[in-house]
Amino acid sequence: MSSSTITAREYGHMPDGRPVTEYTLDNGRGLSLSAINLGGIVTALRVPDRHGRSANVVLGLPSLAEYLKPHPHFGTVVGRYANRVAGGRFTLDGTAHQLGLNNGVNSLHGGATGFGKRYWDMAPLPAQENGGDVAIELRYTSADGEEGYPGEVQLALRYTLPAGSDTWRIDYSATTDRPTVLNLSHHDYFNLAGGGSVLDHRLTIAASRYCPVDATLIPLGLADVAATPFDFRTPTRIGERIREGHEQLLRAHGYDHNWVLDRGDAPHGLALAARLEHDASGRVMEVHTSQPGVQFYSGNFLDGSLFGSEGASLRQGDGLCLETQHFPDSPNQPGFPSTVLRPGERFHSATEHRFSVRA
Repeated sequence: MSSSTITAREYGHMPDGRPVTEYTLDNGRGLSLSAINLGGIVTALRVPDRHGRSANVVLGLPSLAEYLKPHPHFGTVVGRYANRVAGGRFTLDGTAHQLGLNNGVNSLHGGATGFGKRYWDMAPLPAQENGGDVAIELRYTSADGEEGYPGEVQLALRYTLPAGSDTWRIDYSATTDRPTVLNLSHHDYFNLAGGGSVLDHRLTIAASRYCPVDATLIPLGLADVAATPFDFRTPTRIGERIREGHEQLLRAHGYDHNWVLDRGDAPHGLALAARLEHDASGRVMEVHTSQPGVQFYSGNFLDGSLFGSEGASLRQGDGLCLETQHFPDSPNQPGFPSTVLRPGERFHSATEHRFSVRA
């Protein structure tokens, strides 16, 4: 029986000289994950197909130097607030806070220097010390006032490949010393084929409502998916309706919306968010989460200007994101679930990516 392993290699240095290490977790069954200190970036996720051949199913960049340049959040942790905050402003306990603007008139993914651009402390948790699972733990302290957010936030994340399963689990944990808002997610661009377009992938999203958006992609409330191109309650090819003339598709140049998960019989634990299938390889990925929403983004702004880790120019539709999260702009929308974190409370959420193959 194959055993799980963790290996490490030097990946380069930050501009200030701090070393960057790439850890690779291997479950001994063909599933492996590589990640680095910068932004908690997942640089590769290798998954076997129906013939046992592994391929990297996430988009990435070829070197640390490229990850240090501007890029569309390839493989990063996103926060302090994942997704958009309208006008980069919110009021908490009567105090107004102005965030950095990095997405037109809005703040996106924590601002110009969000968590995906920060240096995280990383340490391996070998299988023999972790119940047979292999994991890495990531820690970062977000200072009071960082990107305009109140409160010092202590963050701990864990990437785990549980023993005996083909699953990548992310656990998020955080505390604060002042009231703040927090929304954490992970920004991986998936392509189960290992290359080419994702428009032939079939997607299911366990949601009967989604958030339509305004011209700056800020939610306008909730709407039913029925009789719209946003109905993925049954498996649907991503390319089937993406070029329809629906106003919401035109505004976002494709899909870039939050779906409100139905959650079924799991109101608080892990529930199915989405299922992605690629027929040619047989690869299937199910995303289960404790979060109330998932942002499906169809890679609309990949414009060919960046080259991936495999050397190919990355273009619209080459990867898709399924970001488990609280809803965008929740601090300004009282009808959405709260994202407020207060001293004495502990934020925790978990997301699992469960891989399998179809014959």
